[in-house]
Amino acid sequence: MTPLGPKPDRTNPAVPATFLPERGTPARAGRSRAAGAARRTEPSDGRPAAQNGPAPTGRQAPPSAPRPPARRPAGPAPQPAAQARPDAVLRLPEAPLPPAEVDRLVSGGHHDPHALLGAHPTQGGTAIRVLRPFAERVVVETEHGPAELTHQRSGLFTGLLAGEEFPTYRLLVSYPGTGLLPQEDGYRIAPTLGELDLHLIAEGRHEQLWRALGSHVREVEGVHGTAFAVWAPNAVGVRLIGDFNHWDGTGHPMRSLGSSGIWELFVPGLAEGATYKYQIRTKQGWVLEKADPLARAAQCPPDTASVVHTSTYAWGDAEWLARRAAAVHHRAPMSVYELHLASWRPDLTSYREIAAELPGYLERLGFTHVEFMPVMEHPFGGSWGYQVSGFYAPTARLGGPDDFKYLIDTLHRHGIGVIVDWVPAHFPKDDFALARFDGEPLYEPADPLRAEHPDWGTLEFDYGRTEVRNFLVANAVYWCEEFHIDGLRVDAVASMLYLDYSREGGGWTPNQYGGRENLDAAAFLQEMNATVYRRCPGVVTIAEESTAWDGVTRPTDSGGLGFGLKWNMGWMHDSLVYMSKEPVHRKYHHNEITFSMVYAYSENYILPISHDEVVHGKQSLVAKMPGDWWQQRANHRAYLGFMWAHPGKQLLFMGQEFAQGAEWDHEHGPQWWVLADSWPAAAEHRGVQQLVGELNRVYRDSPALWEQDNTPDGFRWLDGGAAEDNLLSFVRYAADGSPLVAVCNFAPVVRRDHRIGLPRLEGREQLWEEVLNTDAARFGGSGVANSHPIKAEALAWNDQPRSAELIVPPLATVWLRPA
Repeated sequence: MTPLGPKPDRTNPAVPATFLPERGTPARAGRSRAAGAARRTEPSDGRPAAQNGPAPTGRQAPPSAPRPPARRPAGPAPQPAAQARPDAVLRLPEAPLPPAEVDRLVSGGHHDPHALLGAHPTQGGTAIRVLRPFAERVVVETEHGPAELTHQRSGLFTGLLAGEEFPTYRLLVSYPGTGLLPQEDGYRIAPTLGELDLHLIAEGRHEQLWRALGSHVREVEGVHGTAFAVWAPNAVGVRLIGDFNHWDGTGHPMRSLGSSGIWELFVPGLAEGATYKYQIRTKQGWVLEKADPLARAAQCPPDTASVVHTSTYAWGDAEWLARRAAAVHHRAPMSVYELHLASWRPDLTSYREIAAELPGYLERLGFTHVEFMPVMEHPFGGSWGYQVSGFYAPTARLGGPDDFKYLIDTLHRHGIGVIVDWVPAHFPKDDFALARFDGEPLYEPADPLRAEHPDWGTLEFDYGRTEVRNFLVANAVYWCEEFHIDGLRVDAVASMLYLDYSREGGGWTPNQYGGRENLDAAAFLQEMNATVYRRCPGVVTIAEESTAWDGVTRPTDSGGLGFGLKWNMGWMHDSLVYMSKEPVHRKYHHNEITFSMVYAYSENYILPISHDEVVHGKQSLVAKMPGDWWQQRANHRAYLGFMWAHPGKQLLFMGQEFAQGAEWDHEHGPQWWVLADSWPAAAEHRGVQQLVGELNRVYRDSPALWEQDNTPDGFRWLDGGAAEDNLLSFVRYAADGSPLVAVCNFAPVVRRDHRIGLPRLEGREQLWEEVLNTDAARFGGSGVANSHPIKAEALAWNDQPRSAELIVPPLATVWLRPA
């Protein structure tokens, strides 16, 4: 098991010394238990936990408690009186609590500690009660001077101030080996969540949930500190633990805000950088230590604590955001480079170091977007980020949240859009994270047949629960608004949509209509998409969805799920099956390379050659190709030429742009050394890399390749049936009718005098030129080409009014454009 975090550092300015007793105080002051550890606790009077009874629900104090506190006047506490001598002050009469209430306080089982602690009007004056474990003295200082409180027991100090006037005050606290240290009393502060926040949370409509829950450095009633709030509706009690209290939550119990299920506490003096967790007492008597589900920063794994964070980043991408908002991604070029941040360049160990290299690389290759595999915090690096524990925190492996913002900002300034993989399908079972968060199924369904994800040993979200749906919808908005993300690629959508996904026989529970569709998940995805598109102009959502679910990219107001794009998994699978065959056998699989056009306009597609296709024994893209090394590279190049010309946007995983031979390894990253002069085949790898750059350059300059991706008007077969020759040809059209012709030869023979039909060019000479040839010598090919403009003859062919004879290179794709 992993330690919760570093030992408290008394020199750390984020950790006020006033919270820390000196070394040498009772042994449990310095205790730091293992991450996620659970233990059964007993009340301080030694009775079994079960005899202590559950805590009352709601915000009302029990009958034995004093009246609720009146709100003190706003502003800071009074300054010390000049004549005060704290070492010789008046001791106030006691204002003790009943023993049972003290037991509940110190055991972490009280639902409303603020009803007992702080200042409360009572008969004869104002009762002041302070919980300071390990303190030797507590002095309360008002405008009339200091007065000492009496230690009742277990760190509870009490006193009765005479008079009808409700006082403003602060505390002076001493620990063994210290003098009196000034402190504010957080238990005299009103709740930091307003009624509107609580209403929106209850309705599941708090679209900026991260501004209400989690930790926030702020000033409240003139007091600087950090406000904490967490949703744990089944908890008996919640306490805050961290480096500021030696991971002992006795002195920091939180209050329940009634039926909302939210627990809240304001800690005066606590600043940026403090590490913390929530210590949750369950109905079963167990104590869980949980990271904050809405923490915006976390410790670097294997440490698991949350970190108080306040962003100070100043964005410089306003021009980019304005252009993005005005664009229509369906009618714009989109060529995506997918990468794993931690392994793209293992020598670059921070977001800022990556920002110095990645934008220039993408610019040189001409990609319009980059897609990051999940950047959210995750405990196991081998999951590649797909088992998320901190949904609101970028992984600390590469730096802080502001460092990640710097990377995105830098990419935007270079004209590169940023897509991030987002994983609302499931979460890991790690004890410190979301699983059974308050002792009961909370983020996951109570039905184990719906909760367990059989493929990954994880838990699925309960999409039918209002608060869980709000947590996820707000999370999608968070990454777009706070980090200026341009797109969310939603992972494993199919596993969300089907209740029987990867479940054998009767291992699943049908929906209310007896069907296999997860109706709650579908409703959640609709709400997420509608909310993101409404709030974040120009952002695109992308579904990784591998089934025939109808309407994935149809608007929500027409009954669809509302995604902007969908990965075309069918095209990927079928085309790779075709390419893996020896050319002599491809004629028997010709439908695999052409079938995608049967359904090409059923959704808005992106063509993915992603990380999933180059790991776990599937081989790299070039290694999937048959033949010797020359033929493998030629097939690789021809396939990329076909992919870029096919209707739909395109995505290519790192390393495939220079035809690396090995599968991706998340510990070592791409094989960059094959591009070095010392590598025997370096020129051949660099040739493929140059081809990708040229594909993107011509693609961006050719509206025919992207302007009508999603309408049949943008595509027409010239010859899709030449199976015996392993040939296919088609024409793409821009919105103004401008054509681009693609001819693909998947046979290792040169086709000379190959006649192809061509559209008539209105009002201009009937000349065509070769704008891209994957067999060009500079790309590592044989150099077979049409070196002069091609004149179209008035001979109808392939249902076109004109035609011409071409030289078609072996294992190559050629693009023609009007000269």
